[in-house]
Amino acid sequence: MRLAIIGLVLLVAGGAAVATGVLPWQEVAVLVDRVAPILGFVVAMTVVTELVSEAGAFQWIARRLRSWGRGSGVLLWLLLALFAVLSTVFLSLDTTAVLLTPVVVTVARQAGLPVLPFALTTVWLANTASLLLPVSNLTNLLAQHNLGGISPIQFAQLMWAPSLAAIVVPLAFIALVFRRELRKTYALDSARPAPAASTKAAADKVLLAASAVVLVLLLPALVSGVALWIPATGAAVVLAAIFAIRRPKVLTVTLIPWSLLLFTCGLFLVVEAAQYVGASVLLGRMAGQGSGFVELLRLAMTGALGSNVVNNLPAYLLAEPLAGSPQRMAALLVGVNAGPLITPWASLATLLWHDRLVRMNVLITWKGYAVSGLIVAPLTIVAAVALLAAFGPGGVPG
Repeated sequence: MRLAIIGLVLLVAGGAAVATGVLPWQEVAVLVDRVAPILGFVVAMTVVTELVSEAGAFQWIARRLRSWGRGSGVLLWLLLALFAVLSTVFLSLDTTAVLLTPVVVTVARQAGLPVLPFALTTVWLANTASLLLPVSNLTNLLAQHNLGGISPIQFAQLMWAPSLAAIVVPLAFIALVFRRELRKTYALDSARPAPAASTKAAADKVLLAASAVVLVLLLPALVSGVALWIPATGAAVVLAAIFAIRRPKVLTVTLIPWSLLLFTCGLFLVVEAAQYVGASVLLGRMAGQGSGFVELLRLAMTGALGSNVVNNLPAYLLAEPLAGSPQRMAALLVGVNAGPLITPWASLATLLWHDRLVRMNVLITWKGYAVSGLIVAPLTIVAAVALLAAFGPGGVPG
């Protein structure tokens, strides 16, 4: 509700900018043409991930990971981290924050392990692991359009080196700080008898199998170079049709992220107006120019600072005109994707993650979160930009 209210205020402000002539209608038309396919993809993927979660796919994977952990806290943590990375890369950071957080907390509690390192792993990787593919983050989709609509494979060639650093650094920090907690072991409940199958369980198995097939077909389609909204919409329609037969009560209007849509549309409109009156020119003094390590780092840190002061989406939009080359665009993405680890509002995924923790009675103080983020975010950005400078835009040593 709060997100919807903020979105409504932003829409009113943006509408006022258009009505008063601050933002011409022609610019609004260009903006709609750019963001409509992106928002269509976001809606479709939200429906897909919600229905996949309803089918029990995430819970099924979590049970398998707990079994594969073989009673080792370290191994279980590494498996869950891998799960978070794959979820973020292929399904987006918001999917990881919303759907994976409850699963990770439940697995840690069932294993009798401290929740904090697992929870931090989830939210940090939801942000920092969202660099590799366009589908991983809304900022990536915007950058892909700005880069001339390059294919997902070309995008990954540009981003693989900084993405690797952005995953390794937060994990190394958690492994070091929480080494005692992660060394603990847990008991496996292999001797517990399996519950008798029921009609509902049989139906769940059908939904689980169907969702698995849809995901297996969807993931390669998302990196095939086809417009992303097409396979995502197709997957959403197929899953909705299956649920209409097996579990129709799940199909409600709440599957569509109305609040997020309202917020995003309002934000796009306001930031477009700010850009039109020259807000990006002011940022240019901080961001610098050129593609050397120092200049790339200045741009990345500008994006990170803007993300933690306001939010990563407006920070990206305002700084986008300053990224005049693929390498500078990659540096900006490092800042706005891997940098929002300090303030709670820096990314929507962080707020969604915290909301899920509150619902599960997991207490995370924002002061402690910010202190850790002040250490991890700069280290992550420096490492990622260093690899970006070492490996050129083509992903090979420069």
